[in-house]
Amino acid sequence: MAAAVLRLLTCGSVDDGKSTLIGRLLHDTQLIMEDTLASLARDSRKHGTTGEDIDFALLLDGLEAEREQGITIDVAYRFFETPARKFIVADTPGHEHYTRNMATGASTADLAIVLVDARKGLLPQTRRHTRILSLLGIRQIVLAVNKMDLVDHDAAVFRAIVADYHAMADGLGFDAIMPIPMSARAGANVARRAAEMPWYAGPTLLEHLETVAIASEAAGPARFPVQWVNRPDADFRGFSGTLVSGQLRVGDALVVARSGVGSTVKRIVTADTDLAEARAGDAITLVLADEIDVSRGDLLAPAAARPHLAQQFAAKLLWLQADEMIPGRPYLLRAGPFTTTATITLLKHRIDVNSGEPSPARTLAMNEIGLANIDTVAPLAFDAYADNRDTGGFILIDRFTNQTVGAGMILHPLRRAANVHLQAMAVDQAQRSALKGHQPAVLWFTGLSGSGKSTIASALEARLAALGCHTYALDGDNVRHGLNRDLGFTDADRVENIRRIAEVAALMADAGLITTCSFISPFRAERQLARERVGAARFFEIFVDAPIELCMARDPKGLYAKARAGEIRNFTGFDSPYEPPEAPDLTIASAEIGLDAAVDAIIAALRDRRILP
Repeated sequence: MAAAVLRLLTCGSVDDGKSTLIGRLLHDTQLIMEDTLASLARDSRKHGTTGEDIDFALLLDGLEAEREQGITIDVAYRFFETPARKFIVADTPGHEHYTRNMATGASTADLAIVLVDARKGLLPQTRRHTRILSLLGIRQIVLAVNKMDLVDHDAAVFRAIVADYHAMADGLGFDAIMPIPMSARAGANVARRAAEMPWYAGPTLLEHLETVAIASEAAGPARFPVQWVNRPDADFRGFSGTLVSGQLRVGDALVVARSGVGSTVKRIVTADTDLAEARAGDAITLVLADEIDVSRGDLLAPAAARPHLAQQFAAKLLWLQADEMIPGRPYLLRAGPFTTTATITLLKHRIDVNSGEPSPARTLAMNEIGLANIDTVAPLAFDAYADNRDTGGFILIDRFTNQTVGAGMILHPLRRAANVHLQAMAVDQAQRSALKGHQPAVLWFTGLSGSGKSTIASALEARLAALGCHTYALDGDNVRHGLNRDLGFTDADRVENIRRIAEVAALMADAGLITTCSFISPFRAERQLARERVGAARFFEIFVDAPIELCMARDPKGLYAKARAGEIRNFTGFDSPYEPPEAPDLTIASAEIGLDAAVDAIIAALRDRRILP
């Protein structure tokens, strides 16, 4: 029986020969069609870097920008097979700017070929990629010391690089590291044994790839993420997806991991026929014996081997965005087909890419790795990443740009989260509101310093008090004397400042109060988090819009003058950005209307929403 498909990737620093190696491997296994080879020869004369010889890198570097710059930008996948095994190979970028694409290729690989230029030895990107491979659970490494022809096939150079790599990779959890000296351009030790290096007695790259053992996904407990609820007609209800690990048989008992509700497998349906048994990697539709509540994103698992279920967990993070990671900022967390809102509540430390040592940090920059605590709005069903890469990994997505900003590998749930439960209270929000004669609301005033937020909020509170309403005012300066006195004015501190205020405002809304919140709150993501925490029905975003020139002319606290003089930094509107609301509930142009008119507009909006009688 043929061995299972081996999924592999090439990685390393720029110009180490990754694309050339794969192109040469395809050529030497006679898997390039004659017309493709002829086209490759023409392209080599136009774009190549190998003189009159064929530039095999062009077989993988298909984008025009890749050919112009001579680097890999996107991930290129190729399928090939030999009599011994089938392969799916990913050629990933070496440039630091495209680390996210390298991580994408590594996320599904069984084995990684780490290329090192024999002339240069280990480079920072070699070390970074190796640590990412470890984080992503790859346990088989081929250390391909390439371009040996450019160092006269010197065995001492090869052995020194191997020793350096073993010293760097020690403790990263790799099961095996196979070093192979080679010249990808000439094909030496790729598919043919290199007579130029008689001192090397190990296998060629192809021989190793054909025989290396890979872990079986069928070994762990069954995990079935539901991709789609299949209802072609009134008589059929199935749950479609891919079995990512384990095995399933008709009659097996399963539970919905998040709810614990169970049933048994009645049918295993494929496009062609019903199966008695499904194995990891099979795309199937499950029909259950009972009509239980199952939705897209749910995870079906054996009742006797359920995954963890938690809203707080520890994870290793690889940050992929140019903008730094900010604890407290809300992101979308996507784990398979399941999506929920999540925040990074604590960054425990950053991991030095060269030494592997942890160091204190409050944020992560692009391509940095750290250990963090994550909190999700909805409970997440997961396994530790070390046990199951499919159910233990996730990505973080910016809620406004929809860009992937981070990749995470879950370590374990935070046990304290499992011991914290909401206490049911004898008096609820509706009863508190009935006592006060009005509905609760959070009036969130946002705008630049000097726009008039606090002035309008104070006048509004006085008007509401005259109407007999129960109110409270939260003001940016006031809370920094107590609740938030430990916070500064970096972006990370501003995010945490607003997160805390949103929590307090939500409690006050639950108490039945009308609460005014006057904060610059410069970032849309945090204002959206406050809206979600309070509840959209109770939340009013009021944009106090005033031109920056007017705010600077007013300068009621002298802050703009200090910012111009360099006495304060990270001042919104001056050297720190302000993101104006895109769809506020109300806009007050404070330069155009008076104070009484502004208050009248807000009172009218509250009555329209039935907050006030």
